[in-house]
Amino acid sequence: MLKSNQTLKSLVIAVGVGALFTMAPAKAEDASATAAYKDIQATLGSVPDMFKTLPDVAVAGAWAEIKSVQLNPKTALDGKTKELMGLAVASQIPCQYCIYFHTQAAKLNGASDEEIKEAVTMAAIVRHWSTMLNGSQVDLATFKKQTDQVFAAVKAKSQ
Repeated sequence: MLKSNQTLKSLVIAVGVGALFTMAPAKAEDASATAAYKDIQATLGSVPDMFKTLPDVAVAGAWAEIKSVQLNPKTALDGKTKELMGLAVASQIPCQYCIYFHTQAAKLNGASDEEIKEAVTMAAIVRHWSTMLNGSQVDLATFKKQTDQVFAAVKAKSQ
């Protein structure tokens, strides 16, 4: 009887797993790659090859992510700030494609050469201290306490 129950249990699991594989794949907002490509074309004037590197099921979601955050002027961060952040991250990855793109996009959004240099420098400073703190295994609780003390002192001086 025990073997029969185990066989039945295995069969139920197998049927359940099989059912998962026959389900329709999830689609980002049920938008098709064709519709996404059409919107990319309308928005950017062309469809860059970077979108064509994606499988069709990922195109609509990738475009929705870019359009709703990076290209959206109604988010909490303005376009220049977003692109300077993109450049800083790209500098640390490092990604030559992203560095070129975000530098040009930052300039298009009004960033000066000095702001671009500063964004890259900030990325370098953060990376430097991250390396030092992590490599030295500085205690996080102590670091947080000391940071809070520094900011409290700075705030008190500014008032």
